[in-house]
Amino acid sequence: MRLCRAVCSAAICAGAAAGCGDVNAAFAQLAEARQISANLHVQFSKAADASNRAVMADTDETSIAFAREAEQAKQAVKKDVDALGPIFERLKYADESHLLEEFVGRFAEYDALDRRILELAVLNTNLKAQRLSFGPAQDAADAFRDALESVAASASGTDAWHVRALVSSALAALRDIQVLQAPHIAEPEDQAMARLEKRMAASEAAARSALQSLATVASPASRPKLAAATAALNRFMELHAEILVLSHRNTNVHSLALSLSQKPALTNACEERLRSLQDALAKRGPKVARGQ
Repeated sequence: MRLCRAVCSAAICAGAAAGCGDVNAAFAQLAEARQISANLHVQFSKAADASNRAVMADTDETSIAFAREAEQAKQAVKKDVDALGPIFERLKYADESHLLEEFVGRFAEYDALDRRILELAVLNTNLKAQRLSFGPAQDAADAFRDALESVAASASGTDAWHVRALVSSALAALRDIQVLQAPHIAEPEDQAMARLEKRMAASEAAARSALQSLATVASPASRPKLAAATAALNRFMELHAEILVLSHRNTNVHSLALSLSQKPALTNACEERLRSLQDALAKRGPKVARGQ
C-alpha cells in the first residue's frame, strides 16, 4: 500500500513537473515572439524611412546608399516573418497567425511599389538634368554672353545701335530658354513639357536669327567673337537637348509622386497589422499551455 502511494505520488510530481516545463517553454516562446514582432516593426519602419530618404537624396551616392539600406531592412522584415510563423503554429495562436498573414499580404504590395519607387529614385534623371542646367549649360550661356558683349563693346558708327539691339535680342532669347528649363525639369505632364519646348524652340530660332543679322552689320574685327558666340550657342543647345531627354524620363518626379500618393496607404496598412500583432501578443500570459 505504501509502495502504491509512493508510485502515485511520484507520478503526480512528474506530471506537475512536466506541466510546469510545458508552461515555461511556452512562455519562453511567447517572450521570443514578442521580441521578434517588436524587431519586425522596427525593421519595417527603418525600411520605409530609408526609402523616403532615397527619394529625397540630392546625390546619386546617397540615393543608392539609402536604397540599399531600405532593401536590407526589408530582408530583415522577411526574416522575422519567417521566424514568427512557426512559433505561432506551435503555440496555436490562430489570431496572431491571421494578423501575420495579413501583414505578409500588405507587405508584398508595399514591397512591389517600393521597388518601383527605388528603381526610379536612384536614376535621378531630374536631378541630373538640373545639374546640367545649372552647371555646363550655364557655363555655355555665360560664354555666349561674354562673346556677344565683346561684339557690342566694339561696335561704332551708325550701326552701333543696331549691333547692341541684336546682341540684347540674342541674349534675351537664350535666357528665356534657361528660364524655361527649370519648370520643364519639374513638370510631370508630357503635354505641358511640349508647350514649354515649343517656346524654347522659338527662342532658339530668335537667337540664331539675331546672330545671322549681326554677321551682316558687325565690324569684320568682331567676326571671331561672333564665331565664339555661335560655338557657345551650339554647345548650349547640345546640353539643352540632353537636359530635355533626362527631364522627360522624370524619374525623380515619378518616384516622389508615388511616395506621396500610393505609398502612405500601404505603409499605414502594414503598420496597423504590426501594431495589432504586438497588442495581441501583449495580452497573452503564461497560461499558454492550455491552448491559448
